[in-house]
Amino acid sequence: MITVPLRRMAVLPAVAALLGAAPAGAPQESWDTTERCVQTDWDNRRIPTRTGNAELGWQHFSRPHGITSCRLINAALNGRPDKRSDQQRNLEYWGSAIKDGRQIDFVVKVRYAKTTDDGRYEAPGAKGKVGVITAYCRGVQKCPSWVN
Repeated sequence: MITVPLRRMAVLPAVAALLGAAPAGAPQESWDTTERCVQTDWDNRRIPTRTGNAELGWQHFSRPHGITSCRLINAALNGRPDKRSDQQRNLEYWGSAIKDGRQIDFVVKVRYAKTTDDGRYEAPGAKGKVGVITAYCRGVQKCPSWVN
């Protein structure tokens, strides 16, 4: 039998945290998984926009980025992803809002997987997906109110 002093065992989770990885079996971060909006894209992915928290979801983007309408989010998701990464699990959908001759482009970022890429958040249900991580207008800190 091999014994490991407790000091070494306590170091492993600390090293994992420094490297940005959640240790196996680590508790998930707290977030509101309630679905505010849901859209199915053209590749038949069901993508929720969850209430979330300050780091992801509706609470993350609505106030700081000024997007307060499911219509805007769902308009971008009503298509195919414009950018894919991490083996098709990180998706970007791009859209344009146009009103009275004004136009602004916006981005909706989606995590189409059970957990976030850092493992800190997990979607509920056997087939649940994290969904919309953030949304923002390109080139401005906050979207103009007319986009909503």
